[in-house]
Amino acid sequence: MPVLPPAYRWLSTLQPLPRMLREGLALIDTAEQAGPASNPVILAWAAELGGDVARAYRADSTAWCGLFMALVAQRAGKPLPANPLWALNWARFGSAAAQPMLGDVLVFQRSGGGHVGLCVAQDEAAYHVLGGNQGDRVSIARIARHRLYAARRPDYRIMPTTVRTYGVAECGTLSTNEA
Repeated sequence: MPVLPPAYRWLSTLQPLPRMLREGLALIDTAEQAGPASNPVILAWAAELGGDVARAYRADSTAWCGLFMALVAQRAGKPLPANPLWALNWARFGSAAAQPMLGDVLVFQRSGGGHVGLCVAQDEAAYHVLGGNQGDRVSIARIARHRLYAARRPDYRIMPTTVRTYGVAECGTLSTNEA
């Protein structure tokens, strides 16, 4: 597992991690390339996904939270929603989750669209979310609870015992726009 930010190192002690979360954590700190060029790693994700995603995704200057989510879902053997590059389409993934838990897909509203990531933990004001295109990188960000549009649980054959709610202390600022 890559080096996690200090506030989230406890994740490395959990076994078994939900597969989508494990796949996503392996990509932490992957970042956009500065300037007009694109990070070839992020572009390779689109090629790996193939089909319409590969045809549509051409530059990391385009919002890529849905691309990140599609990649980790595919690598975890989960079916993708239609048009997975559109964050709000993830509101149709898996099954509705009344209470977000570790590894659930969280879909948020934001000005100009949506954002999607994986639930890591929560504090009183926010969800702590592993996602792509958060500060132009794969990171864990705090996103205000009131922005939650949908919480979706991946369909598990056997749900990992670690899938539950984890409360943590507030750390870092609230993300206001993940575009």
